[in-house]
Amino acid sequence: MGKPTGFMELERTERHTALPSDRIQHYREFTLSPSDTELAEQGSRCMDCGIPFCHQGCPVNNIIPDWNDSVYQGDWQQALETLHSTNNFPEFTGRICPAPCEAACTLNLQDQPVTIKSIECAIIDKGWTMGWVKPQIPKKHTGKRVAVIGSGPSGLACAQQLARAGHEVVVYEKNDRIGGLLRYGIPDFKMEKVHIDRRIAQMQAEGVSFRPNSHIGTDISAQKILADYDAVVLAVGSEQPRDLEVTGRNDYQGVYFAMDFLRQQNKRNAGDTIAEDIAITATDKHVVVIGGGDTGSDCIGTSIRQGAASVVQLEIMPQPPEKENKSLTWPLWPNKLRTTSSHNEGIKKRYWSVNTKSVTGKEGKITHLNAVEVEWKQENGQWKMSEKPDSAFTLDADIVLIATGFVHPVHEGLLQELGVELERNNIKATDKQYRTSIDKVFAAGDGRRGQSLVVWAIREGRQAARAVDEFLMGTSELPR
Repeated sequence: MGKPTGFMELERTERHTALPSDRIQHYREFTLSPSDTELAEQGSRCMDCGIPFCHQGCPVNNIIPDWNDSVYQGDWQQALETLHSTNNFPEFTGRICPAPCEAACTLNLQDQPVTIKSIECAIIDKGWTMGWVKPQIPKKHTGKRVAVIGSGPSGLACAQQLARAGHEVVVYEKNDRIGGLLRYGIPDFKMEKVHIDRRIAQMQAEGVSFRPNSHIGTDISAQKILADYDAVVLAVGSEQPRDLEVTGRNDYQGVYFAMDFLRQQNKRNAGDTIAEDIAITATDKHVVVIGGGDTGSDCIGTSIRQGAASVVQLEIMPQPPEKENKSLTWPLWPNKLRTTSSHNEGIKKRYWSVNTKSVTGKEGKITHLNAVEVEWKQENGQWKMSEKPDSAFTLDADIVLIATGFVHPVHEGLLQELGVELERNNIKATDKQYRTSIDKVFAAGDGRRGQSLVVWAIREGRQAARAVDEFLMGTSELPR
């Protein structure tokens, strides 16, 4: 490494953010970029650890020590080249990835991991600013046509890799804009959509065609797609939400899936008008968010920006420890209490070990959510939940947002028409060949592996692209 003693001389320094009182006034990103000098210092902290466990922690196997050293040496173009060798869209992961690489960093044994995510984001942002990110036009074309269904991170990564291999690639997206849940599921304050738009322009220059407003299996026959293309990639995501099956769920207006709520706000940010009769807003309302994950956090930040009267969050699982036991968890992703930027913006309370029992209301609109405290005990190696006696309580609730995750891809339409084989309700395909039970049909991303991270989706898209290229050409020079 450029500075073997850097990790001993310098402490970890996080990216700074705008004050909560300022940032909740808008939906723009609020992270402040460190200076090149600060980033070089942080890059110098990457120790010569012998076995870089950050490689194991990163699903796309980013060559992290190399680009950390390049940033320390001031060779940003080399850092960008190294970064792009494993990750098509580091501006996405540098903003919204939870950074399992940092959890796996050797310095995390002392709670001082290298600021890998910040450096990654800075490299690609500088690359765009300096004009170093250019289309990679294939030198020859194969004459093979590939349809990619779904334009989330998996579909985009797959499409870009296949286009660079010389194939004619068409990406179909059921929504009106390209990007999947990157576009409509991630709030703009976490990732502004200009980052997607720049990549779309780059990919179009590389030969990728985009067809929004094209719902395969509904508006367009899946069989027609099969007939028109040499290979088809299903990158449809996992969009069937886990529902809240409690008394009153369907009796009162005001209970919504989180993604419907987030999608509307992103559309407003893009300049769309949401009809008043279907609009979901938290303004001046008591908001209850059910679910303690990232989507729940996104609902909190969005509700606060909309001017909610109060926001509380419920989680059925027990509160995790504030600090993990490193000897038991490192270098794996630990179960620990995580407080996000949205939590710091004014959430009223976070509840743990709480189960929703019912919702009640008046004149057809929800007014309260009724819950009970629960406790978890292990029985025969399995965790069992039971209600705590005399622990029932009621919360004011004008709007309830269900952010309890997704169970599997939507089966109706495309998957049913194809008759593709399922496994645990996901599309059955191995992570080696990515081939489904239907000839020349491949699958990648959340629709195959289940609900997961953007960085996993990018990995699967890249690997599926190589599998498709091998299927079409007999061999492939694309990286896995």
